[in-house]
Amino acid sequence: MSRSIKELATKIKDIQKKYEETFSQEITVQKLSEILNTPKEEIAAALEYTKPLESIYDYVYDSEDTYKIEKINTNKDEPSQIVDRLAIKELLENLDNKEKKIIVLRYFKDKTQTQVANILGISQVQVSRLEKKILSNMKAKLVC
Repeated sequence: MSRSIKELATKIKDIQKKYEETFSQEITVQKLSEILNTPKEEIAAALEYTKPLESIYDYVYDSEDTYKIEKINTNKDEPSQIVDRLAIKELLENLDNKEKKIIVLRYFKDKTQTQVANILGISQVQVSRLEKKILSNMKAKLVC
Protein backbone atom coordinates (compact mmCIF):
# COMPACT_ATOMS: atom_id res chain seq x y z
CA MET A 1 0.00 0.00 0.00
CA SER A 2 1.38 3.39 -0.94
CA ARG A 3 2.32 5.93 1.66
CA SER A 4 -0.26 8.43 0.35
CA ILE A 5 -3.09 5.89 0.80
CA LYS A 6 -1.89 5.13 4.35
CA GLU A 7 -1.83 8.84 5.17
CA LEU A 8 -5.25 9.31 3.60
CA ALA A 9 -6.59 6.39 5.66
CA THR A 10 -5.35 8.07 8.84
CA LYS A 11 -7.05 11.36 7.90
CA ILE A 12 -10.28 9.52 7.06
CA LYS A 13 -10.24 7.71 10.39
CA ASP A 14 -9.91 11.02 12.25
CA ILE A 15 -12.69 12.64 10.24
CA GLN A 16 -14.97 9.61 10.69
CA LYS A 17 -14.50 9.72 14.46
CA LYS A 18 -15.22 13.45 14.72
CA TYR A 19 -18.20 13.20 12.37
CA GLU A 20 -19.75 10.31 14.31
CA GLU A 21 -19.24 12.15 17.61
CA THR A 22 -20.83 15.31 16.21
CA PHE A 23 -23.71 13.88 14.14
CA SER A 24 -24.17 10.39 15.67
CA GLN A 25 -24.04 8.75 12.25
CA GLU A 26 -21.48 7.45 9.79
CA ILE A 27 -20.04 9.78 7.21
CA THR A 28 -20.54 8.92 3.52
CA VAL A 29 -17.79 8.40 0.97
CA GLN A 30 -19.20 11.36 -0.95
CA LYS A 31 -18.89 13.63 2.11
CA LEU A 32 -15.34 12.40 2.80
CA SER A 33 -14.48 13.11 -0.82
CA GLU A 34 -15.79 16.67 -0.50
CA ILE A 35 -14.06 17.37 2.82
CA LEU A 36 -10.69 16.01 1.67
CA ASN A 37 -11.03 17.20 -1.93
CA THR A 38 -10.08 13.70 -3.03
CA PRO A 39 -11.66 11.40 -5.64
CA LYS A 40 -14.13 8.85 -4.27
CA GLU A 41 -12.00 6.01 -5.70
CA GLU A 42 -9.04 7.03 -3.53
CA ILE A 43 -11.32 7.30 -0.50
CA ALA A 44 -12.61 3.79 -1.21
CA ALA A 45 -9.07 2.44 -1.58
CA ALA A 46 -8.06 4.02 1.72
CA LEU A 47 -11.16 2.60 3.43
CA GLU A 48 -10.27 -0.87 2.10
CA TYR A 49 -6.79 -0.43 3.58
CA THR A 50 -8.27 0.14 7.04
CA LYS A 51 -10.34 -3.06 7.01
CA PRO A 52 -8.87 -5.84 9.16
CA LEU A 53 -7.54 -8.89 7.37
CA GLU A 54 -9.57 -12.04 7.66
CA SER A 55 -8.00 -15.41 8.23
CA ILE A 56 -8.80 -18.32 5.95
CA TYR A 57 -8.96 -20.36 9.14
CA ASP A 58 -11.92 -18.37 10.51
CA TYR A 59 -15.12 -20.28 11.09
CA VAL A 60 -18.00 -19.56 8.70
CA TYR A 61 -21.36 -19.44 10.41
CA ASP A 62 -23.56 -20.76 7.64
CA SER A 63 -25.75 -23.76 6.97
CA GLU A 64 -22.67 -25.94 6.40
CA ASP A 65 -20.70 -24.92 9.54
CA THR A 66 -17.33 -24.85 7.81
CA TYR A 67 -14.07 -22.95 7.84
CA LYS A 68 -13.21 -20.41 5.13
CA ILE A 69 -10.30 -22.52 3.92
CA GLU A 70 -12.74 -25.31 3.10
CA LYS A 71 -14.56 -23.00 0.71
CA ILE A 72 -11.46 -22.10 -1.30
CA ASN A 73 -11.43 -23.79 -4.70
CA THR A 74 -7.93 -24.83 -5.74
CA ASN A 75 -9.05 -26.92 -8.74
CA LYS A 76 -6.50 -29.55 -7.67
CA ASP A 77 -8.03 -33.00 -7.79
CA GLU A 78 -11.26 -31.58 -6.46
CA PRO A 79 -13.27 -34.84 -6.57
CA SER A 80 -10.61 -36.53 -4.44
CA GLN A 81 -10.62 -33.63 -1.98
CA ILE A 82 -14.40 -33.81 -1.73
CA VAL A 83 -14.23 -37.53 -0.97
CA ASP A 84 -11.51 -36.90 1.63
CA ARG A 85 -13.54 -34.15 3.30
CA LEU A 86 -16.64 -36.31 3.37
CA ALA A 87 -14.69 -39.20 4.87
CA ILE A 88 -13.20 -36.96 7.55
CA LYS A 89 -16.59 -35.39 8.27
CA GLU A 90 -18.16 -38.83 8.66
CA LEU A 91 -15.34 -40.01 10.91
CA LEU A 92 -15.71 -36.91 13.09
CA GLU A 93 -19.48 -37.38 13.33
CA ASN A 94 -18.92 -40.87 14.74
CA LEU A 95 -16.77 -39.57 17.60
CA ASP A 96 -18.19 -38.70 20.98
CA ASN A 97 -18.08 -35.04 22.04
CA LYS A 98 -14.81 -35.26 23.97
CA GLU A 99 -13.03 -37.12 21.17
CA LYS A 100 -14.36 -34.73 18.54
CA LYS A 101 -13.25 -31.75 20.60
CA ILE A 102 -9.72 -33.16 20.94
CA ILE A 103 -9.38 -33.72 17.17
CA VAL A 104 -10.91 -30.37 16.23
CA LEU A 105 -8.72 -28.47 18.70
CA ARG A 106 -5.56 -30.30 17.68
CA TYR A 107 -5.95 -30.45 13.90
CA PHE A 108 -8.36 -27.70 12.95
CA LYS A 109 -7.56 -25.08 15.61
CA ASP A 110 -3.81 -25.92 15.82
CA LYS A 111 -3.79 -26.20 19.61
CA THR A 112 -0.99 -28.00 21.43
CA GLN A 113 -1.71 -31.02 23.59
CA THR A 114 -1.08 -28.86 26.66
CA GLN A 115 -3.56 -26.24 25.47
CA VAL A 116 -6.16 -28.95 24.77
CA ALA A 117 -5.53 -30.43 28.21
CA ASN A 118 -6.14 -27.04 29.84
CA ILE A 119 -9.35 -26.53 27.85
CA LEU A 120 -10.69 -29.98 28.74
CA GLY A 121 -9.40 -30.00 32.32
CA ILE A 122 -7.29 -33.13 31.88
CA SER A 123 -3.55 -33.79 31.73
CA GLN A 124 -1.40 -33.48 28.63
CA VAL A 125 -0.56 -37.19 28.93
CA GLN A 126 -4.26 -38.05 28.84
CA VAL A 127 -4.69 -35.91 25.72
CA SER A 128 -1.74 -37.68 24.09
CA ARG A 129 -3.13 -41.14 24.86
CA LEU A 130 -6.66 -40.23 23.80
CA GLU A 131 -5.45 -38.60 20.61
CA LYS A 132 -3.37 -41.65 19.70
CA LYS A 133 -6.34 -43.96 20.36
CA ILE A 134 -8.78 -41.76 18.41
CA LEU A 135 -6.48 -41.48 15.39
CA SER A 136 -5.82 -45.21 15.45
CA ASN A 137 -9.56 -45.93 15.47
CA MET A 138 -10.21 -43.41 12.70
CA LYS A 139 -7.43 -44.93 10.58
CA ALA A 140 -8.84 -48.42 11.13
CA LYS A 141 -12.29 -47.27 9.99
CA LEU A 142 -10.77 -45.73 6.85
CA VAL A 143 -9.00 -48.97 5.94
CA CYS A 144 -12.16 -51.06 6.25
